[in-house]
Amino acid sequence: MFKALFSHGKKERRTLENLRKHVKLLSSACDVLRRALETEDRGLAVTVIDMEREGDAIRREIMANIHEGAFLPYLRPNLYRFAEIIDEVFDLVEDAARYYEDLELHETLREDCRRIAVLSSEMSEMLCLTFETMLEGGDLREKTLALRIYEKKVDDIKFELLRKLKGVQVKDFWEGKTLSDFVDSLVRVSDVIEDASDALDIIHVSMG
Repeated sequence: MFKALFSHGKKERRTLENLRKHVKLLSSACDVLRRALETEDRGLAVTVIDMEREGDAIRREIMANIHEGAFLPYLRPNLYRFAEIIDEVFDLVEDAARYYEDLELHETLREDCRRIAVLSSEMSEMLCLTFETMLEGGDLREKTLALRIYEKKVDDIKFELLRKLKGVQVKDFWEGKTLSDFVDSLVRVSDVIEDASDALDIIHVSMG
């Protein structure tokens, strides 16, 4: 039923394709951030920043199509909210990449940060699958549960990471702030991906 509603009209089809592109591009950005941390290649931060700009352009087109009357009125706020949440994840991924450009992570933090980046990347892939399942009218429960399990794993690492962070010596206030902001952005990515999953659930239920 949901797929049928999306298939009517140029605005709906264009918006559907842009939503799909938006989610897939986010997954790619999360994967680039993962690779940056795993290889310690700070030059990859530029790629993430470029992806975020592309994501902004896609989001603006989605919003324009919705404001121009794509979809039934009761669906528009939820679709708008979903696109906004994806944009929020993009912002966090970009922030983490920017902060990482200027950081030399202490050895006690590196592995935990890498593990979080890996889990966030896997979560973004699962979000893509959840989105496609929703369009097909499938059951989201299994994939939603998987996303919650991922988020729980990130939370478990986060608490240990924050404990270690307290013991890291920094040379000045700005290094400490950059490190703190990097960790905050990195750990929040999974939280907001879970919010995006919740938004998909709301859209799915509204079509029931």
